[in-house]
Amino acid sequence: MKKIINSTQTVVSELCEGMVKAYPKIVAWDRASNVIHRLKPSSGKVTLISGGGSGHEPSHAGFVGKGMLDAAVCGEVFASPSIMQVYRAIQSTVSDKGVLLIIKNYAGDMMNFSQAAEMAIEEDGILIGTVCVNDDVAIDRVSERRGVAGTVFVHKIAGALAEEGADLREVKAVAEKVVRNVRTMGVALEACTVPAKGEPTFSLGPEEIEMGVGIHGEAGVFRGTMKSAADLAEEIVGRIVSDLPFKSGDEAALLINGLGGTPLQELFILNNEARKIVDGKGITVYRTLVGNYMTSIDMVGASVTLLRLDDELKRLLDAPADTAAWKTCG
Repeated sequence: MKKIINSTQTVVSELCEGMVKAYPKIVAWDRASNVIHRLKPSSGKVTLISGGGSGHEPSHAGFVGKGMLDAAVCGEVFASPSIMQVYRAIQSTVSDKGVLLIIKNYAGDMMNFSQAAEMAIEEDGILIGTVCVNDDVAIDRVSERRGVAGTVFVHKIAGALAEEGADLREVKAVAEKVVRNVRTMGVALEACTVPAKGEPTFSLGPEEIEMGVGIHGEAGVFRGTMKSAADLAEEIVGRIVSDLPFKSGDEAALLINGLGGTPLQELFILNNEARKIVDGKGITVYRTLVGNYMTSIDMVGASVTLLRLDDELKRLLDAPADTAAWKTCG
């Protein structure tokens, strides 16, 4: 294993320290609990907190800043942050308007964020709401679907409404609207390597791929044979469109997300093929994002996300944001 690190034990703390040195006008770092928070939080808005295991950069800390998250809780690589980490993040960023926790649907995250919320409610009387993101259509049972790249749209749209001064009920409602209307599916060509483990999380033959991968290095829901970009897009987009279902006349945001080890060259090719399919179904792409947004360390592969939009979601998607990984000028 060759990685640009100092020690497998210090990966998370050193990436946090490196981030705040790169973006000192946007974020600060609570070293004791590995929480990245806004440098200048606003007390007059609902606080948005997300996070999870590290290894998904730029998620989640890269989306902390004006118009998106107020704090990201950074667990160890692919491991949920502890209850106390989340609790300290709530305490240090809470406003009079309350806190919304945006949680990806993984057992550890759901348990620890939920228990931290209960502590904050019972011990401190803090007003808290939670939203569970489960956009991964690779899993048939909706209750078991994982939160993947669609989480970024929840951060952006809920963050924009919170920045406008909406109350907790309104911010939670728009976050849940995004969850209802967003779908994602991913494919891996090569597994990632967790620093502490030092070897790939699964093995693939020269012509094998994993369809329906998550973001924690896990294998997909089925193994297939390497295909062209056009055939991959057909399979992935077809699954997404039929699941919502999307229909002719819908408007959508399209995210072609790299999983960490895929060149932009290939992501743009995948976008080209995805657009041919989406356009052919009569769906209007209002906005396209291509790049690394929710990665799985150095996994070679990509995911495709479609978010069905209405006028409210379009306005909030376009609203100003200033974070390390998402900048929109108003």
